[in-house]
Amino acid sequence: MNASFPELGLKQSDCMEMSWIQSTLFWAGYRNGTPLDVLLNRTQNKFFYKVKSDYVKDPIPKTGLETLWKWMMKIVDRNFLEMSPYGGRMAEISESETPFPHRAGNLYKIEYGVYWTNGSIEAAKQYVKWSRRLHAAMAPYVSSNPREAFLNYRDLDIGSNGSNYTDFEVAEVYGAKYFMGNFLRLARVKAIVDPDNFFKNEQSIPPFSSKN
Repeated sequence: MNASFPELGLKQSDCMEMSWIQSTLFWAGYRNGTPLDVLLNRTQNKFFYKVKSDYVKDPIPKTGLETLWKWMMKIVDRNFLEMSPYGGRMAEISESETPFPHRAGNLYKIEYGVYWTNGSIEAAKQYVKWSRRLHAAMAPYVSSNPREAFLNYRDLDIGSNGSNYTDFEVAEVYGAKYFMGNFLRLARVKAIVDPDNFFKNEQSIPPFSSKN
């Protein structure tokens, strides 16, 4: 890191090496070194959150970063931002080789998150509105046509169906963002393994039929 990004001034003391299971405690908000036995405590703190995602193909200019920081500062201590670098072995695999298509050409993935503990409808509206406005403000600096999204960060804002029916045209919208050119192939597989669409959710893949 010091060879590639000396401006960061990174020191060994800034880094923490840990096992995967220790990292789950870290991301859950526990201090480094917390005994793993804490995982046996099944009492959970109740909180709510909203997550959105983007893929970045070109370096975000200074104006874009300033826009991002401005929105992040609107709700201090209630949001988080994660930029996950892509490339390497991921970029060597064809986007059509597996269902996951976000490979060569992506610099990194952005996760925008906001969380809150107040269970009122008013609080939910406030934080979800912030999330949507931030996402809209970043549109000029991220992928487009389609604006790609990461499936694991489920976001019903990009398109969703009712709980008991999957409309193919609606599914094509979010399907293109999650799976890009692989969506139709996955729909054809769905038609073979689950032609009656028994397994479904608001953003599931519908079975492809000749009517489509």
